[in-house]
Amino acid sequence: MTDGAAAGPAGMGGGPVSEDTGVIGGPGTGRDLDWCHDRLAAGSSGAEDPEDRSTVRSMPIVLHLPRADLPSRTPLLEAAARAVALVCVDARVAPGGPWHEPYSGWLDARMRKIARRARGAQWRAAQDVEGVTVEVDGCEARAFVPGPVDDIDPRLARLQIGGTELERDHPDAPPAGRPVIWIDEGLEMSVGKAAAQVGHGVMLLMAEMSRKRLGEWVGSGCPVAVREAGSARWQDLSAAVARSEPGVAAVVDAGYTEVAPGSLTVIATDARA
Repeated sequence: MTDGAAAGPAGMGGGPVSEDTGVIGGPGTGRDLDWCHDRLAAGSSGAEDPEDRSTVRSMPIVLHLPRADLPSRTPLLEAAARAVALVCVDARVAPGGPWHEPYSGWLDARMRKIARRARGAQWRAAQDVEGVTVEVDGCEARAFVPGPVDDIDPRLARLQIGGTELERDHPDAPPAGRPVIWIDEGLEMSVGKAAAQVGHGVMLLMAEMSRKRLGEWVGSGCPVAVREAGSARWQDLSAAVARSEPGVAAVVDAGYTEVAPGSLTVIATDARA
């Protein structure tokens, strides 16, 4: 498997430098990563009021779905999960960074994510909007700096939310030692819905990790596997959630789209957390 990531056009390790703060884009270290870990562990403060649109925040995710050469479902979801993770540990989201205020405001809301699709010129234009692009086995996704749901960048607002259906594939077993985000196969979620769910799952898993484990994982580029779980495996995973096993995190969906409120959509695991 070939994984690659870039933070904006300049690349993940040498991204743009803020003229105001001097913060260089890319995974944070030291106190920046300390803050990222602590903030994820604190979770959402629930400040969003769905009845008041001015309080609603979202993280846009764009999936590259070229018309002539559709990506495979699993690596595309892995790219989406990893892109979300890399935004959440980017030095620019830490205090003093240019992404800090919008990112913190999003975490204070409901950490909502909305996935859209793009191809051709639309995909190229999306690369100029602040965020992180990840490529896994030729499949690409980009996660963006969160913001008000009604004030999304026009280059993203014009992209369609629907039309993200892809045939299920049959990947090999996850690589040993890699965090895995398991999707409930029975829910039959669209790729767009699943992308939002695995993005939330990886955030909860990062909160479960020890600071040492997070630093190691970030240092290796935040590799993550995504797999679908049949009924037997899902039952075992759900039992691990009920036992509050370390290194296990579950996403309970609010039920705005596709699934019923309270559905357990993904369970993220990391044996080394």
